[in-house]
Amino acid sequence: MKDDKEALRVGSAVRRRRRSLGLTLASVAERSGLSVPFLSQIENERARPSARSLDKVAEALETTAERLRAAADSARTVDVVRAKESESGVRRLVHGRHQLGALEFTGEQDTGREFQHRNDEVLYVADGAVEVEAEGRAYRLERGDTLYLSGGVRHRWRATEPGTRILSVAVGEHIDATVDPRG
Repeated sequence: MKDDKEALRVGSAVRRRRRSLGLTLASVAERSGLSVPFLSQIENERARPSARSLDKVAEALETTAERLRAAADSARTVDVVRAKESESGVRRLVHGRHQLGALEFTGEQDTGREFQHRNDEVLYVADGAVEVEAEGRAYRLERGDTLYLSGGVRHRWRATEPGTRILSVAVGEHIDATVDPRG
């Protein structure tokens, strides 16, 4: 029975991928040769696609069945990261490769390094203060402040107070979130 449940859960991954490409069910049906009602049932996890059908759907969505299964697996992940899990002031808050990545930086971090991420990122100052340079402008952030950076924005930051804690949450670099659904 475990395999049946896992096969059913691929629907959410299919829906996310279709929407990220800005495709309608009708266009996926046309590309795959499968019917709109069947695709809708797959997405709503009321139908289990055969391996052949999933291959057709994956091809229509410009990906592979394996990637769709992996995306479905990551959608079911529950994981705890303990406060003790830290390396030299940087702690991963999410294990593995998922749609979101999160890091906590603690202390007076100043790598002097410029960053440019493929996808969107949010910086949240949990404690202390930080100076951020982004798109040629300087920002001073204090406890409770948040800075949003869209994908592609070059930026650098440094903590300016002892005990500063910064939370960085970003769409995973392996995710192509650069598609504009507005066309």
